[in-house]
Amino acid sequence: MNKYHSGKEMPVYSYHTCNSPVGKLTIASCGDAIIGLWIENQRYFMDVLQGKTCREEKTEAIRCAMDWLDRYFAGENPPADDLPITFIGSDFRREVWQILREIPYGRVITYGDIAGRIAARRGVGMMSARAVGGAVGHNPISIIVPCHRVVGAGGKLTGYSGGVGIKAKLLALEGADVSIS
Repeated sequence: MNKYHSGKEMPVYSYHTCNSPVGKLTIASCGDAIIGLWIENQRYFMDVLQGKTCREEKTEAIRCAMDWLDRYFAGENPPADDLPITFIGSDFRREVWQILREIPYGRVITYGDIAGRIAARRGVGMMSARAVGGAVGHNPISIIVPCHRVVGAGGKLTGYSGGVGIKAKLLALEGADVSIS
């Protein structure tokens, strides 16, 4: 058994690759939680696993994520709360990613909307939409944590690390109206 010098067990990081209607996906877990879901060739691919010892293995958490994805791509709206998720990132990024989880299926919001929510929660006058965009772009759990539901001002499809074409496919699958009033 691998141990840190302090006697604590080292976490076990696992990943598995599968096919989907938007290309190959790589799902990662640590213990019983999903920590990553990346579309092949997206920016920041598997970044939360950098420097960690990983093994290719289909864990129970990964199986659950694959089942969730099967239902999602079949046109269902499976609740993401059904999946155990652990975010690896800064406090600010985790705050943004939690807001992403609150965006309803088939709906979109803007980076500015998210910045406004964070500003209100923190009791400050404003928050940078650009900083929010950076956090959204580094979301390590694509599709399940729906960063594809975030659009630019006026509903412009922009800023998806998996590519704007895939963002459009995911929104079309959900029947999202990308016109923002």
